[in-house]
Amino acid sequence: MADRMDSTTITAGGAVFGKLKALGVDYVFANSGTDFPPIIEGLIEATQNGLDLPVPITVPHEHVAVGMAHGFYQISGKIQSVMLHTNVGLSNGITGAINAWCDQIPVLMMSGRTPVMEAGRFGARTVPIGWGQEMFDQTALIREVTKWDYELRFPEQIADLFDRGWAIANSTPKGPVYLSLPREVLCEQTPPDGLDTPSKQAPVIAAPDPSSLKRAADLLAQAKSPLIISQRGAGSEEAFAALGRFLTDWALPLSHYWANQLSVPLSHPMQVGASPEALLAEADVVLVMNSLAPWWPDKVALRDDVTVIQLGPDPLFTRTPIRNFQADVTLAGETAQTLLALIAEMQSRPRDEAVLNARRHRIAELSSANRAEVVARAKRGNAGPMSKDWVSLCLGRAIKGRKATIFHELGCPLEPLDLEQPNSYFQEPHSGGLGWGLAAALGAQLADRDRLVFATIGDGSYMFANPTACHMVAEAHELPVITLVLNNEEWGAVRHSVVGTYKDGLASKANDVPLTSLRPSPDFTRTAEASRAYTETVTEGDALPVALERAIKVATEEKRQVLLNIAIARA
Repeated sequence: MADRMDSTTITAGGAVFGKLKALGVDYVFANSGTDFPPIIEGLIEATQNGLDLPVPITVPHEHVAVGMAHGFYQISGKIQSVMLHTNVGLSNGITGAINAWCDQIPVLMMSGRTPVMEAGRFGARTVPIGWGQEMFDQTALIREVTKWDYELRFPEQIADLFDRGWAIANSTPKGPVYLSLPREVLCEQTPPDGLDTPSKQAPVIAAPDPSSLKRAADLLAQAKSPLIISQRGAGSEEAFAALGRFLTDWALPLSHYWANQLSVPLSHPMQVGASPEALLAEADVVLVMNSLAPWWPDKVALRDDVTVIQLGPDPLFTRTPIRNFQADVTLAGETAQTLLALIAEMQSRPRDEAVLNARRHRIAELSSANRAEVVARAKRGNAGPMSKDWVSLCLGRAIKGRKATIFHELGCPLEPLDLEQPNSYFQEPHSGGLGWGLAAALGAQLADRDRLVFATIGDGSYMFANPTACHMVAEAHELPVITLVLNNEEWGAVRHSVVGTYKDGLASKANDVPLTSLRPSPDFTRTAEASRAYTETVTEGDALPVALERAIKVATEEKRQVLLNIAIARA
């Protein structure tokens, strides 16, 4: 190697890592391949030269790698990087990219590119897969779910291209970006200029139009039957707290319809649950907060005179081909900043306290009745096999008062959890790329090792998660995630979709629905035990609370991963 470098240059493969660290990236989640020799050699060289580098994490499946970057960002707010193997590794990671795209999660994604040269250049093709993995346009695999893509042409481009990719990924609305890295280029030497400095390009952070902000404030202040629908949280701890006060001050009901993040405590008296249909039908003003699909069009008929305000990083979700929900006023900007701006704008509006008190009382009664029904329904599921609602109720009680986060993927429903804190709940992205939950939980645990982290997932979702890879990473990096597999031995979501579409059809009366059974169920505890996890199988509802206590004790005291295989009734 000495004849290919001098003291003023660095191997491009190592330069990539140095630049990522300068951009604030702590971890590179990687699945290596034959395109990685210059990456690995350069990483050793950079380490020996004392460069400050992100930690490389070996992840034996690409979907897990992207999911870990996703979950890490959700807890830390810091973009991370994923490095995959040519086109085949990229194809395995694309489902994770679809999820990150849908959830507006910034990720710096890279994959190697098959060497361009067949001979005559250092790094040229050596083995048959160099020909077998060649594509006309490798980036076409992922282009539709990234904000920006490019191919590294020369090693001296590294600083500029990573600066640009980082800035675009973190701009409103956030999302993944992608760089392909040809092996010959990574084998070359590059000057260190710009590799140890932050980005020269700042992200673009959008803010709402002042006149639209004023109009939205006027509409909400004057509304007789307002409603807020929020799916993706308030955006920050400050906005979470401010939203709670705002709802009380203005007597505004909020529904977590198909929510994948918490916007206010579930115990908040203005929080009306996950079914907004009745309030939506009577609403004269609706504020939609960063919600991809805020209601079911075939299930709800809005008033002819209703006014709808859409708020979020991309209120019209412009990269979704068909999304025709009403949007009379649009407030474009990061959710937290835009919400706080709207709340500030409302402060100057007059309030009729008599009217607000009456509405506040009515909504609080509705909220209380809803919570009582949620608990009653959950308690009815205390049997063997138990209901998902019962598992949620028990889990919520087990973590009450703790700093905890639940990653839900067809696992524990939100309402019975009775959560109170921001960042306490993340549901699978609405893109539905299964296998996300356990990987995201691992990333979250890596971001905050003092946090109690759960992955609550269906048995089908667990199999999608590449669990052997997940448990191996958990053991290797001492990530004591508690996995709850809610096992009903079927694709429950598929069966529910069939019954929901054909309400009086044959599937609703059949004992066995084709293409949904997952019987015979594998013994999932054996998969986790292969990586020295603590495991239990729980079949009776009254045994679950103490099983959860044991699981939390192992995770917090032994710092060891846990899996509970929980028998769930078919709903």
